[in-house]
Amino acid sequence: MRDVRPTFAFLLAAAIALLPLAGCATTATGGAAAERAEGRKADAAAISIMANLHTPEVPSALIETMLEEATDTELTFQWAPDGSYEEKFNASMATGTLPDAVYMKNAAMLTFLRDPIRNGLFWEIGPYLERFSHLRRLQPEVLRNTSVDGKIYGLYQERPLSRQGIVFRKDWADRLGLAAPKTIDELYDMLRRFTRDDPDGNGIDDTVGLADRSDLVYGAFKTISSYFGAPNGWGERNGKLEPEFMFPEYAETMRFFRKLHEEGLINRDFPVTAKADQQDLLTTGRAGVYVGAMGDVHSLQTMIEAAIPGAVLDVHNRIAGPKGERVWSTSGFGTAVLFPKSAVRTEEELLDVLAFFDALMTPELANLLHWGVEGVHYRVENGKAVPFDDFDLKYKDVKPYQGIEIGGPNTIDGFLESDFRMPAKDKADRLTRDNDSMLVHDPTVTLHSRTFDERGVRLHEIVRDATYHYILGMIDDAGFESEVERWLDEGGRQIIEEYNASRSM
Repeated sequence: MRDVRPTFAFLLAAAIALLPLAGCATTATGGAAAERAEGRKADAAAISIMANLHTPEVPSALIETMLEEATDTELTFQWAPDGSYEEKFNASMATGTLPDAVYMKNAAMLTFLRDPIRNGLFWEIGPYLERFSHLRRLQPEVLRNTSVDGKIYGLYQERPLSRQGIVFRKDWADRLGLAAPKTIDELYDMLRRFTRDDPDGNGIDDTVGLADRSDLVYGAFKTISSYFGAPNGWGERNGKLEPEFMFPEYAETMRFFRKLHEEGLINRDFPVTAKADQQDLLTTGRAGVYVGAMGDVHSLQTMIEAAIPGAVLDVHNRIAGPKGERVWSTSGFGTAVLFPKSAVRTEEELLDVLAFFDALMTPELANLLHWGVEGVHYRVENGKAVPFDDFDLKYKDVKPYQGIEIGGPNTIDGFLESDFRMPAKDKADRLTRDNDSMLVHDPTVTLHSRTFDERGVRLHEIVRDATYHYILGMIDDAGFESEVERWLDEGGRQIIEEYNASRSM
C-alpha cells in the first residue's frame, strides 16, 4: 500500500506554482484538474470521486492539484449539481458506473441506500479502519448512526447535532422596531411586516417575509415543525412509535405554512425553488428571513453586502412553541462517502482508496479542504484561521471541497478554529452549540424496517407531495388524511410494526 501522507513541501510547492491558476475554473463536470504539476510519479494511483456541488460552477484546479501532489494520486471529480445529485447517483448505481468513491447528498439519503448496501453493492469498511492512524479516530457513536445492520460502510463528515435557526435582516427589523422573534407568533409577525410594511423603505411592494426552498427537511418546514412540537421523523405515542406526519403538531405546521402561502408571506414557488435561488432571494433584498443552517450567515452576509451596501444579517435560535424551546437533531454527520464494489474491485484497491481518505484527515489537508491555501484564502492569527475578504475567490477555489471533508474538529488534531471577524458568524457558532441543550432526536436512527428499505422512497413521496399539496391549498384536512391512509395501506403499517419490533430486540 502506498504512503499517501501529505508533506508541507508538496503543499507549499503546489500552492506557489498554482497561484496564477486560482482564477481558472474547470468547465467540464467530472473533469480532472485543468493542469497537472510536473514530476508526477508514473505509478500514481487513480481515484474517481462523485461529489455534490453546491456552487453554480465546478471549482478551479487549485485544490485538486494540491491534493494530487500531496497524496501522489491522480484524481477525477464528478461534480454533480445539488438539484440533480440523487438522480445522477441513482442512474449511475443502476448502470454499475459509480466511481471509486461516492458521497451521499445528505445524511437522509442513507435510509434509501440501506437495501443496495445490504445487497452487496458497497464495501464494508469497518474492519479496515483500525489500520489507518486518522480514520480510526472517527467517533464510534457517529459511525454507529451511519451503520447498516451494525456494519460500517461509510466515512462520515462531522456536523453539529443541530445548526438550525433563523437568519434575518437585522437592518429591516431595526427599521420596523422588531426584535428577534422569541415565539411562533412573533416569527409570524416578523414575516408579515417584512412583507407588508416596506422594510427596505423604497415605497414599492417588492419584499416577502420568508425565502424557502423545495426541501421539507433542510428548508424551513422541519425546523418550524420542531417549534410547534412535532417529533423528529418519528415520535412515541401511547408507547408506540409513529411517523411525524401522524401527529397533530405536523398538521399545525402545515396550517402555518398554508397561511404563509395564502397571505403571500413566503415565496409562492418555494416547492420548486433551489437552495441557490432561495439564498438569492435573501441576498438581493427580496426576502427578509432564511430558516436553515445558521452558519450560512457568513456567505449570505458577504453576498448581500456586495449587492446591498449597509445590509446587515443576524441569527437567532430560540423560538418557543407549545412544548417550549426545541429544535430537531441530526445524527452527527452531514454526509458519508461509500465505496462501490463495481469500481473498487479488490481489497488492495480498497486499501489504496482508504489511504487517500485517511490523508484527508491530516491537519494539512483537512485545513486545505476547509480553509484553502494559507496566504491566499486565509491567514493564521493567534492559532485561528482568519478568512480573507475575497469571498468570490474562496467560493471558486475552496467551497466545493468542503463537501468532501472527512471527520471534523472533534476528530482531527490541528484543525484550525475560525476567527471570522464577523459578529453574526461568531454568534451563529455560539448558538449552534447552544442548540445542544434543546435537541429532539429521531428514535429510529439505529432501528431497522425491511419494508422501509424496500418501499421507503416511494412512500416518502406520498407524504411529501401531500404536504406540499396541503400547503398550496390543493387538498384539505380530509385529503391529507386520505393520503396518510394510502401511505399506511401501501406499506406504512408494516413500517410502523417493524420499527416497533426492532426497538424491542
